[in-house]
Amino acid sequence: MNFWESNTLMSKHLLTNRLLFVAAFSVLFVTGAAPPAVAAQSAASESAASIDTGDTAWILVSTALVLFMTIPALALFYGGLVRTKNVLSVLMQCLALTALMTIVWVVCGYTLAFSTANSEGVNQFIGGFSNLMMNGVDASSVYVTSEEGSPAVGIPQVLFAVFQMTFAVITPALMIGAFAERMKFSAVLAFSAVWLLVVYVPICHMTWGGGLYSKWGVMDFAGGIVVHVTAGIGALVACIMIGPRAGYPRELEPPHNMTMTVTGTAMLWVGWFGFNAGSALGANGDAAMALFATHLSASVATLVWMAIEWFKLGKPSVLGAATGAIAGLAAITPASGYVGPMGALVIGAASAALCFVFATTIKRKFGYDDSLDVFGVHGVGGFLGTILCGVFASTMFGGNANGEASYSIGSHLVTQITGAMTAAVYTAIATFVILKLVDLVIGLRVDVNTETKGLDLIEHEERGYILY
Repeated sequence: MNFWESNTLMSKHLLTNRLLFVAAFSVLFVTGAAPPAVAAQSAASESAASIDTGDTAWILVSTALVLFMTIPALALFYGGLVRTKNVLSVLMQCLALTALMTIVWVVCGYTLAFSTANSEGVNQFIGGFSNLMMNGVDASSVYVTSEEGSPAVGIPQVLFAVFQMTFAVITPALMIGAFAERMKFSAVLAFSAVWLLVVYVPICHMTWGGGLYSKWGVMDFAGGIVVHVTAGIGALVACIMIGPRAGYPRELEPPHNMTMTVTGTAMLWVGWFGFNAGSALGANGDAAMALFATHLSASVATLVWMAIEWFKLGKPSVLGAATGAIAGLAAITPASGYVGPMGALVIGAASAALCFVFATTIKRKFGYDDSLDVFGVHGVGGFLGTILCGVFASTMFGGNANGEASYSIGSHLVTQITGAMTAAVYTAIATFVILKLVDLVIGLRVDVNTETKGLDLIEHEERGYILY
């Protein structure tokens, strides 16, 4: 290919990328074009509310911790697991998605997720446009977190929006582990931007923005459905559609830098305190218990995964311990604000056992190349934690029963399963359609030469390591 052909091809790729983004935004605005609905808090309640400085301080810290989970924690965790020739591509994807998802969230993601608590008509599934481009969200507006007492108290609405933005950032970033080392960088960006609006935002609105799941009473404290089920199912569909890496599973090299992966694991563990405890939206007892439950679940899951490997393989691996920790963290996420220590221990142990089976036996049996076990750990762990939350939120197991005087485990199990299953089915269908469109316009997979030489060199013209 000569210079002019190369530049013509590059121009076509740039044009198709732009067209894809314009089309995606247009479709979403047309299909969701309901009349602007009332904001989550009325103007009167906002004006009467005061800002709690203690709660605000904690959510400021939590916001930083959750952002820290994507850059650098997830980037290092994933980066260490791939081969040397692809480490920069993973770091670049995490970094670029952090920036891109932030802009999408500010432009229309936040308003479509949280601008209305109305659960009628189309607003059962998607929000309105009253906060488009963060309109009406400034330093003086208050997101009410407690109406007890007079006046009501809360945190700055802009802080709530930024805190939720960090969840929107990490969810698409989680999926890149499923198709690592073989998806075009341009396709990653286009797919993630459209997926955020078509999948993440509606599920977020239905769960936390006053929509359908909220109406049903689905319990998802910090993102078992919103983050982990959606990312896990999306990752599974993506890795199947894109296909396995060349030489999978016989010719692949082991993770190139376990030191990097363990460092990323430790950072994720600490960052998860902001993820789960921050979702209490206050510096209070709920936040403290969520933090404690998070740490307990991760701890027992680490030990259980390690014990399973020790028993089955004769030696406990560092990779297994790290993966077990992430499984425990993912599984406790939906339940962290509802369960006590007993529930955290059971959820952590169960997640390690079940995720181990999916990340090893099930993946081998069906032959899909979920490269870094996004579905096996996040999808399965998040689904399991969502279901078990319905059991261990009961006061008989030390939970807080979601504030209810009487709690029926059976009916809540049905609610939790229904919420998780419908979210999974919708995510699978929507992800399939988005990937098909991106493949038609841009193409999903790199060519054989790029995959052989590595994405670092061909896609970014850089190397992760230059050793002499």
